[in-house]
Order: sequence, then C-alpha cells, then structure tokens
Amino acid sequence: MLKEFKTFISKGNVMEMAVGLIMATYFGAIIKSLVNDILMPPIGKMMGGVDFTQLKMVIQEPVAPVMDGETVVTEGIEEVAIMYGNFINHIITFVIVAFCIFMVVKAYNKMKERMEKKEAEAPAAPPAPTKEEVLLTEIRDLLKK
Repeated sequence: MLKEFKTFISKGNVMEMAVGLIMATYFGAIIKSLVNDILMPPIGKMMGGVDFTQLKMVIQEPVAPVMDGETVVTEGIEEVAIMYGNFINHIITFVIVAFCIFMVVKAYNKMKERMEKKEAEAPAAPPAPTKEEVLLTEIRDLLKK
C-alpha cells in the first residue's frame, strides 16, 4: 500500500495539482486585497465616502445587557444585519478573478495553438529506406562502377 501511495504521489499531475492549488489560494488573497484595499476605497469615495464593508441593512438593533451591579439581569442581543457591502466586495472579487482566469486560459490556448501549428508545419522526416531499397541502391552503385 505504501508503494502504491508513493507511485500516486510521484505522478506529475498530483504535484501539478498541488502547485496549482497553492498558487490559486495566494492568487485569491492577492485579488481580495486588490479589491478591498485598492479598488473599493476610491469607488466608495466617489459614492460619497461610503465604506462598502460597513454597508448593511439592520434587521434588529443590538440590545445591551441589563446589569444590576455585577449581576446580569437580562442578556444582551447582538445586532442582526444583512451585510450587502461585503457581498458587493465578493462579487467584484469574483469578476476580477474570473477575468484573470479567462485571460490566462486564453493565453494558454493561444500558446498551445501556436505549438500545434509549428508541429504541423514542421516537415516530417523522410522515412528510412527499407532493406530492399538499400540493397537495390547498393546494386545500382556497383553497376555504375
């Protein structure tokens, strides 16, 4: 079983998949930072100083706990809100990631197409002569002498 596992792990596609997963994770972090730290502040400023992460629709206001000295009389209630500003950030992040992936796939397909075209254009090497052709060539050369 250990030998099978080693064979499985040593296959190229498993390693390529692992590298791709790691790269995608950090690529996602970079895009998230791009959206949250670079794109959204100017967009929020253009919309009148709005911070998208703070955009929300409050369903229930928070209620502070009621205390009698050090005893809690009533528990507090946290705010219940729909955080649509975060949702907008995630949509923008998704669109940017999707566009970047589209561009990478497009470049990869173009490169692959060029390589296939070069392979098709490259003249095929002439087939090696058969034994009979070699023998006939030797006979012809001997007759010429």
